Amino acid sequence: MDVLVVGDANPDLVLRGDVRPRFGQAEQLLTGADLVLGGSAAITAAGCARLGLATSLLTAIGDDVFGDITRERLSERGVSLILPRTATGLPTGLSVILTPGEDDRAILTLPGTIPTLLPEDITDEHLAATRHLHVASLYLQPQLAAGLAAVFERARAKGVTTSLDTNWDPTGKWESIAEILAHTDVFLPNAAELRAVTGEQDVDAAAAKLVAGGTTVVMKNGAAGARAWWPGDESSAPGLAVDVVDTTGAGDSFNAGFLAARLGGLSIGEAIRWAAVAGSLSTRAAGGTAAQATRAELSPVPA
Repeated sequence: MDVLVVGDANPDLVLRGDVRPRFGQAEQLLTGADLVLGGSAAITAAGCARLGLATSLLTAIGDDVFGDITRERLSERGVSLILPRTATGLPTGLSVILTPGEDDRAILTLPGTIPTLLPEDITDEHLAATRHLHVASLYLQPQLAAGLAAVFERARAKGVTTSLDTNWDPTGKWESIAEILAHTDVFLPNAAELRAVTGEQDVDAAAAKLVAGGTTVVMKNGAAGARAWWPGDESSAPGLAVDVVDTTGAGDSFNAGFLAARLGGLSIGEAIRWAAVAGSLSTRAAGGTAAQATRAELSPVPA
């Protein structure tokens, strides 16, 4: 494998139009509905595979119709699926995404099997078989979060590089994050997550805190693109103007663009350009994977 992605995989039901709930049995009419592959880890894995990386996804899904949909969508994208155990009796997770407008979104998530991943599910055999380890949706998986620092430490000892996209912590506690980041090569937050993790409101000061510990910070900067800080330098890259249909999963496609560039030997500066463009292009269709970037769209392509 080029990359082993660990984390959530589930269907997303994306609803558009008159989606703000009004109780009292008033029927509301939608302008669109799509059932697509969801989960930050799954979308990142699909994006990596589309960009030519040999990609595996270690995840927990149930033995149900939503699990079947998830397996099928991942197989279609060329992602190898690793399931650490048999079905637990829990349902596969599900997210319902309500999109009343271009820049407005609410997400309702049934955790199901998502929180059942354990640190020990990432074995030494898995680490020996990959170049890079990426973990996503950390705080939907509290058992994994509690032991991830040790997993990343094991990965580094085996020469495997690591990256982390926490997504937001619903509890607001951000537990174990300092210990995890001490063993993380690349942290991929958005601005709000970077501020929350560090307690700094200024993103430059927040990034400096983490870079001082040796972590490269690559920040999703919305429509402005990307910013990155690493020991001794920093850089930024613009996004790409597109006709936005749905922003679901844009940050996960951003991750895939960055990882494909870096694992392809490109500099951090070039990698954040790939990331910003990949994130932008993914918004051209509903869901996180339908419009993910190809290598040709992120050219120049390395030989």
